[in-house]
Amino acid sequence: MAVALVLVLTAAHAQQVAPAREPASKAAAILTWPPAQRERYIAALDSFFLTRTVKAGPRAHVLDRGRPLPAFETGGQRASDLDGFMNAQRVRGLLVLQDGRIRLERYAPPHTAATRWNSFSIAKSITSTLVGAAIKDGYIQSLDHSVARYIKALQGSAYDDVTVRQLLTMTSGVRWNEDYTDVNSDVARMYAQPPDPGFDMTVSYVRKLPREAAPGVKWVYKTSETNLVGVLVSEATGKHLADYLSEKIWRPYGMERDGEWMVDDVGHEQGGCCLAMTLGDYGRFGQFILDGARVDGQPIVPENWLADATRTQVSTGAGTGYGYQWWTRDDGTFEGRGIYGQTLHIDRARRLVIVFNSATEQPTGRESGQARQAFIAAVKAEVDADKR
Repeated sequence: MAVALVLVLTAAHAQQVAPAREPASKAAAILTWPPAQRERYIAALDSFFLTRTVKAGPRAHVLDRGRPLPAFETGGQRASDLDGFMNAQRVRGLLVLQDGRIRLERYAPPHTAATRWNSFSIAKSITSTLVGAAIKDGYIQSLDHSVARYIKALQGSAYDDVTVRQLLTMTSGVRWNEDYTDVNSDVARMYAQPPDPGFDMTVSYVRKLPREAAPGVKWVYKTSETNLVGVLVSEATGKHLADYLSEKIWRPYGMERDGEWMVDDVGHEQGGCCLAMTLGDYGRFGQFILDGARVDGQPIVPENWLADATRTQVSTGAGTGYGYQWWTRDDGTFEGRGIYGQTLHIDRARRLVIVFNSATEQPTGRESGQARQAFIAAVKAEVDADKR
């Protein structure tokens, strides 16, 4: 699930001529593109849109090779299941880490380990982690402060009495429609119309929205609110979101390649979407979280941050919930998710990180979601069997 990027392609691009890169507020209508065309965008975000680089450092965190999962290897009893899953769900990269070691890695040509894939809403989980870092660094004093304390342009709006915590859990009570199939939904309109001059794109749109419930009462999934979380971090730290990410995680932890983060008309990164990175770097971020968000043994977030961020803060259904921009389950596992099948699954008990880079036919769907969860369960069954 993630932001739907709306507007038609320029005539130049329709004729296979590379368009001029544009800000997020003029993003193309990827939901209407043919799958092959959409996939080219997902694998080359910074060719279509304006981005800011998240700079990597000189040394990469090494992902050593572990023991392969025999069932998924050539001739294994689940080899055909793997191929079928990747084909049916248009999975272009798949990575399984256990204890920081690669147990399964696959790519669908022409994609390789060097391909930077659009995160869509997995970016939300990364932006949330930067809130924890900003608290640890003293830039944000309390999750119970008003959002408008940090984003001055929201003063006098429906966000005036919404706390940072309520923003993180998407329980602001501000009315919002995130229907990716509705061209008149809020998420579509936000990404279709130019912002007021000088305003962040999201702030420009949401400061005019009405309230539908008291803060903290009703959960509604809103990409806009993670965009606001990104603005909040930037305002509090006085730094571009991409630069702060580079400073706190990308360089010191050792991501292998630069990331690219889509920006709006005033150069603000979209905290709720569209951070492109390699499959290996998705895995590294998952391992970073699994290991307690530590760099050289020192946590970059407060002591209880990850425990709170990755547990259910609000229920979203039987056995499932939402934390601080992470999808949670009662079994203790949690995920970052994006539309078109993007998945970062973390299982603390098994010390597992599972990543899918994909470009499914539809942005969301029960059937594709069930297929991903079934494959994750199959991986875990083989991991458990391999230990016996």
